[in-house]
Amino acid sequence: MKKLLSRLPLDGLIPLLSCFLINDFVYFILRIFMEGAHHYDFTTPLDRMIPFHPPWVSIYFICYIFWVINYLLIAGLGKEQLYRFVTADILSRLVCGIFFVLLPTTNVRPEIVGNGIWEELMRWLYAVDAPTNLFPSIHCLTSWFCYIGIRRQPHIAKWYQVFSLIFTIFICLSTQFTKQHYLVDVLGGIGLAQLCYSLSMKYNWYLPVMKFFETINQKVWRKTGRTYGK
Repeated sequence: MKKLLSRLPLDGLIPLLSCFLINDFVYFILRIFMEGAHHYDFTTPLDRMIPFHPPWVSIYFICYIFWVINYLLIAGLGKEQLYRFVTADILSRLVCGIFFVLLPTTNVRPEIVGNGIWEELMRWLYAVDAPTNLFPSIHCLTSWFCYIGIRRQPHIAKWYQVFSLIFTIFICLSTQFTKQHYLVDVLGGIGLAQLCYSLSMKYNWYLPVMKFFETINQKVWRKTGRTYGK
């Protein structure tokens, strides 16, 4: 894995950064615009049966490290794989944005009792992350991308592929036990990620995306004195 990360091309950094920026725009900026809109609550009786368990917030936070590692690993798999993945990632966020605008969602969070470290972390999470933009779950969507992006890749160790699947499942569970999302949000996130990735792998939509980023890369790396693609 260390060897694969060392092969990460510099020209893969800008597409990955763009994915991050688009994600933040869709999640945070659209939230501001939709603040006064009516938000729907998709709570089901099954959701109410799932207990609130604060220690799961640890998985909810650790996933950010998991995302960075796997996105970098995917960037090192080759130019076509990278841009097919980036295309799917950007497409998924655009679809998320449509849902966040046309079908804004919310939920009712439980009362946090206790003053332990997990309870305090939950209070902080609830304070900085408003209960909106829930469907589809970007936490689950991104985690599923992290798994399917390296699945069946010969350059990725089998044990890490298995770990990525297991950890992705744990991340989805954490969204339930922390009451950050409901079941439909999880299904929506996984389903959307799988759909966008499958379409990107089947069709050549990545070609204009690759051309766009290669044009930017050529200008950026030329100005830094580096050789493009190295």
